[in-house]
Amino acid sequence: MSARPWVAWAEAQLGELAERRLLRSLRSLTPQPSPNGVAAALVGDATYQQMLDNVPSTGEVEAAAGGRRLTIFAANDYLGLSAHPAVRQAAAAAALAHGSGPRGSALVCGYTHVHRELETALAALEQAEEALLFPTGYAANLAVLGGFADSPQCAIFSDELNHASIVDGARLASRGAGASLHVYRHSDLDDLDRLLRASTAPRKLIVSDSLFSMDGDLADVRGLVRLRNRHGALLCLDEAHATLVFGERGGGLAESAGVAAEVDLHVGTLSKAFGSFGGFVACSRAHKQLLLCRGRPAIYSTALPVPAVAAALASLKAATPELRATLWKRVETFGAASGLRPHSAIVPIVVGEEAAALAASARLLRQGLLVPAIRPPTVPKGTARLRVALSAAHSHEEVLALAAAIRELGPPSAAHGRPSIVARL
Repeated sequence: MSARPWVAWAEAQLGELAERRLLRSLRSLTPQPSPNGVAAALVGDATYQQMLDNVPSTGEVEAAAGGRRLTIFAANDYLGLSAHPAVRQAAAAAALAHGSGPRGSALVCGYTHVHRELETALAALEQAEEALLFPTGYAANLAVLGGFADSPQCAIFSDELNHASIVDGARLASRGAGASLHVYRHSDLDDLDRLLRASTAPRKLIVSDSLFSMDGDLADVRGLVRLRNRHGALLCLDEAHATLVFGERGGGLAESAGVAAEVDLHVGTLSKAFGSFGGFVACSRAHKQLLLCRGRPAIYSTALPVPAVAAALASLKAATPELRATLWKRVETFGAASGLRPHSAIVPIVVGEEAAALAASARLLRQGLLVPAIRPPTVPKGTARLRVALSAAHSHEEVLALAAAIRELGPPSAAHGRPSIVARL
């Protein structure tokens, strides 16, 4: 039987996405590491032109040596640790000593003493009894929501701007296990309290980002803990963008707020401020054991490669208070020079329509600044934006150059009557 109906369907879908300026592309870059991190990359001339013209690409144009240099203001390497000398050395030494490590699920043969050492260090960082590694932070959220919200006896309460991994995990638990799903207005704890009071579910699970990845604003962690205690709920806090950045020791917003011990499940990632790869959940010993039995993304995935684990361990030691202070200096500099009011290293500039966001991104690209347009469905319709991500790896001069270029773009729009959560001039 011919597969022509599927070909026609795919072509129609791509045509519709192209019409709406929503086609996504792979662009190959050549990273340019420095002792301060990776804040720049080279792109070949053909790739550069594709980016300017928003020509779709599945990655077929490769970067060329001697191409154009772009300063990256899009990566989540907030402390520049991906290229830190100690981190690079740890990854290289682990690769030479162990290769990738035994290739198998952690429950079969993939769990090594290096994995255990990292889990112990992460548990200490988050003031928890235990920690469990996952292939990605995305997988960690799927495991938590799928493993804990396992029946109609459970109700999930999720912030409307939570990360896609939380959204997908909640949907799977709702549709697959029958857990009820309640979405509360962004950071509206009165709305969350109302929903919690109205629910008759014996088990309630509150889940929220601590630092919201597309808006850069912060959850009221103390308020979430109060509601957790008032309603006897389980609190899951996704600290992906806050770990190593917030807190005296880098434990995230929960540590900064002084309530780390009252957060039941700390979800994190090793692929952002750690500069490595993977995810984790820090929790009680009992919750870890349950995730080992019901967390399908961990059970049925190959364990993290040993070099990535060794790199993350080295990052923990390299993430000094001085390095965090450098990041916050960059945030302050950018805010003062741009007229924006950043709450974190993530600074969204809401433009509105997709075409306008693409045009703004292209204007910055012509000045050697890589700030890709973020469009639906990543953000709500009508709130396409530039998402600036600052890093300790950026120089003072690079931050000032970006701020000047942003000011030239003109004032961004407010998003759906919520100007307080988007950056404004």
